[in-house]
Amino acid sequence: MSNEKTTLAMVSNLTQNPSRASAGSEKSLEVAIGRELRAFRRRQEVTVAELANRTGLSIGMLSKIENGNTSPSLKTLQTLATALSLPVSFFFRSFEARQEPVYTKSGEGIEEAGSRTGHQTCLLGHINVPSSGIIAKPYLVTLSAEADVFATLQHGGTETIYMLEGEMDYRHGDTLFRLTAGDSLQFDADTPHGPEAPEDRTVRYLSIINTP
Repeated sequence: MSNEKTTLAMVSNLTQNPSRASAGSEKSLEVAIGRELRAFRRRQEVTVAELANRTGLSIGMLSKIENGNTSPSLKTLQTLATALSLPVSFFFRSFEARQEPVYTKSGEGIEEAGSRTGHQTCLLGHINVPSSGIIAKPYLVTLSAEADVFATLQHGGTETIYMLEGEMDYRHGDTLFRLTAGDSLQFDADTPHGPEAPEDRTVRYLSIINTP
């Protein structure tokens, strides 16, 4: 199997079950990614040449992606997302194929780029069911005792924290919650929030984000 076929399988795993994806569905995914990229680039008044300069990708490759004529790797999508200050999930939002269960084996999640020291964020899957109007993204977050203190975070939708291991203080607005294994916290994610640095051991928790 070529590298491009392998890459397409990796990307498709975030939106549907690759073993059941038809060739037509794969093509639709490529077209959806290209459509989203082109539309956003034009809204931001960024030329193809400018985007090529920001990403190091050739103008020809960007044209192929925007026209749905190639299967961009996950690394390429991450590069584009970083250059345009977007989440990788943005490129899949218009893909309306029937959603199959997302099955992610242990250790096969996608680690988010730009993690701070001692802070690892791993995307366990991604599913967007158009009829529900909701995008769900579950993350496995690991903080070590050396983790940097995070500035507060803000984003749309709601977030649910479920503690798996360790203890930590988690801030939401002006309130500080002490969370231990088995505790959960659900909140409006538009309010500033984020974890404090753990005191003396590793902390692991699930962060499930639901956005319109």
